[in-house]
Amino acid sequence: MKNIFFKKKNNIKINDILVLLKQKKQKINYKVNDIKELDTAEKNDISFLHSAKYVDSIKKTKSKIIISNKKFKNLIPKNIKIIEVSNVLLSISAVTSLFYPTALNENFDSEVKLIKKNKFINFKVGKNVLAGKNVKIGKNCSVGHNSIIERNVIIGDNCNIGCNVILKNCVIGNNTNILDGAIVGKKGFGFFPGKIKNISYPHIGAVIIGDNVEIGCNNTIDRGSISNTIIGNGTFLDNQVHIAHNVKIGKNCIITGQVGFAGSSSIGNRVMIGGQAGISGHLNIGDNVQIGGGSGVIRNIPSNSKVMGYPAKNIRNFIKENKLND
Repeated sequence: MKNIFFKKKNNIKINDILVLLKQKKQKINYKVNDIKELDTAEKNDISFLHSAKYVDSIKKTKSKIIISNKKFKNLIPKNIKIIEVSNVLLSISAVTSLFYPTALNENFDSEVKLIKKNKFINFKVGKNVLAGKNVKIGKNCSVGHNSIIERNVIIGDNCNIGCNVILKNCVIGNNTNILDGAIVGKKGFGFFPGKIKNISYPHIGAVIIGDNVEIGCNNTIDRGSISNTIIGNGTFLDNQVHIAHNVKIGKNCIITGQVGFAGSSSIGNRVMIGGQAGISGHLNIGDNVQIGGGSGVIRNIPSNSKVMGYPAKNIRNFIKENKLND
């Protein structure tokens, strides 16, 4: 899928990448199309392996060029070219910026204008609503006072957008409600701590919100870094929920107030999470999982589990242990 929110340079060659990463040039200087994750990369894309959690994906990837380090060298198939670096994530940041040189600029859309009611079909609009170029809004939608919809955002049919909402770098399905004060599609909290200064890395992904979704007041949903942040069909988010970059939430989930998701975790279908729970990064939560309020999830949770506490554990064990401590 073409990235509709960030402009990509189309003339990047392998030697451009090798020079950037302080590697030796090669004789055949072929074109590299894009940088993508292992699961979505095609044979002309460059990808990366930085964690043992993604070893299974390296066996299935179509990419023939992988940025990695010595630790994972023996796990990568021999038909794949390895660019060996000391810091994989820092190298990914540099290569992403090479392909998408403007992605680090988190400026507001300076070309927004007051939206015109008659531009869309059966459209209701409040006061001081601004929209950027190429915004698409379906039939029977409404947008409340002081909301901003930045360039290229797509909104489906029968959607209600509240007041003081900011939408950028996102695609929204049909019959979805986004309540007052929500911010969708801003850059994620991605950086590398350095001795002299912290180094931010670019976020070129989007936020993809399905059909029949409800996003509560003052939610913050970060766009993906390289992949997309996804909210599945029928999922409801309470007020003050934070969803970090690359998080994937399945269908018909219920997430209550003040829950926080760290980056790149994957949540199954029909998951219920109680208030003020925290989900650590790069975890897999199965289908039909129930997580009690105030829990801290730091490990993968299999489907059909009920957990609570910190660290989150089987709810029966949690109740038993707390009775013993009374």
